[in-house]
Amino acid sequence: MQETHDLDLLIKAAEAAGDIATGFFRGKNQVWDKPEGAGPVTEADLAVDTMLRDTLCAARPDYGWLSEETDDDPSRLDKDKVFIIDPIDGTRSFVAGSSTWAHSLAIAERGKVTAAVVFLPIRGKIYAASTGGGSTLNGSMMQPDWNAPETGATVLAARPIMDEKNWPGGVPDIDRQYRPSLAYRLCLVAEGRFNAMLTLRKSWEWDIAAGELILAEAGAAVTDQVGEALKFNNPLPKTNGVIAAGHVLHTDLLKRLNAGQGH
Repeated sequence: MQETHDLDLLIKAAEAAGDIATGFFRGKNQVWDKPEGAGPVTEADLAVDTMLRDTLCAARPDYGWLSEETDDDPSRLDKDKVFIIDPIDGTRSFVAGSSTWAHSLAIAERGKVTAAVVFLPIRGKIYAASTGGGSTLNGSMMQPDWNAPETGATVLAARPIMDEKNWPGGVPDIDRQYRPSLAYRLCLVAEGRFNAMLTLRKSWEWDIAAGELILAEAGAAVTDQVGEALKFNNPLPKTNGVIAAGHVLHTDLLKRLNAGQGH
């Protein structure tokens, strides 16, 4: 199956990215601020991006390319398949010397992710999935229990999400926790270490494409904040937030977020 070949390609590329990034980690690494408050970018981000683009596009020259650190080329919209890449997700964590940054690599076909890898080199964790192939952590299948408790479900989300104005159907009784990398948040839920993740911000595709498939293949429900399926390789590569959880908790969160809004 092509998805299997694509996944093997992504795993090897992610491991090579880890080799490059760890060479810069906690060492000499130039940092610049992106325009319009878009956050930092480092030498490591750019070196990883260049390697991935060269390697992956040479291996699949007919695929499009979308990456946080590459100027967008609209020709990707005409391709059946596209790489969706975040060279380093959690650059602030990388700069700060934390271990929770990740390489996020995905391939989408006609809007749906078909192969995905999220690799945290410092933690030695490689999450992977392909369509119909399940989700793995370091090669072992992940089969989390999606039965969240009725109260106190653990949810990865930024603090502003708990503002009651976001919850016309009532603020849920949840235990909110946080991790900086969106890709890692998605994978932690797929691993079963948290019950859900939630972001209401417009989310860049490269932050969530890989994690979306890893979660879906682990059995979670993954949608935008109004319950629509996530679609990738959009002209403006953003999604309308993300809700990911087991189906019962996902339904409850959706109802509370969208009460009275006709969704």
